[in-house]
Amino acid sequence: MSLIILNLQIACNKKTSLPSKKTIMRWLQGLLPMIVNTTEVTIRLVDEVESYNLNNTYRGKNYPTNVLSFPLINKTLINPNKIDRLLLGDIIICRQLVEREAKQQKKRLESYWAHMVIHGALHLLGYDHTLEVDANNMEQLETKIMQQLGYSDPYLLEKKL
Repeated sequence: MSLIILNLQIACNKKTSLPSKKTIMRWLQGLLPMIVNTTEVTIRLVDEVESYNLNNTYRGKNYPTNVLSFPLINKTLINPNKIDRLLLGDIIICRQLVEREAKQQKKRLESYWAHMVIHGALHLLGYDHTLEVDANNMEQLETKIMQQLGYSDPYLLEKKL
């Protein structure tokens, strides 16, 4: 049986309007068909300063970013049938950027939070959007999961352009 264990860390100065652990777990449940065993993930909600520092340190980018994913293992090197608990990795989400981008893109804040969690988790599962073909595959999967959770296509506005 698949199970997700969530370690939620809230490192934001402003703690209002953040999604609850229960809500984030509901979003992660959309990934259960892709998970074989018990899987543990850490999600850390941060402010722009921490996002900036992590993005600069680990990606060499001189700006904060909405979501960062740090996978803990290379899934191609393990046999998931022989592991009791898979430590998937860490997802870092910047509160201010999520709020600002949701407003700029005219998206519901809850929906945008869900999208960032799913996007980050898919990176932990090995998905990427560096190449166009990979980006299309990842976007289709994100859209499918979001719609199964009752949200609209997160890329709908981009597709209309």
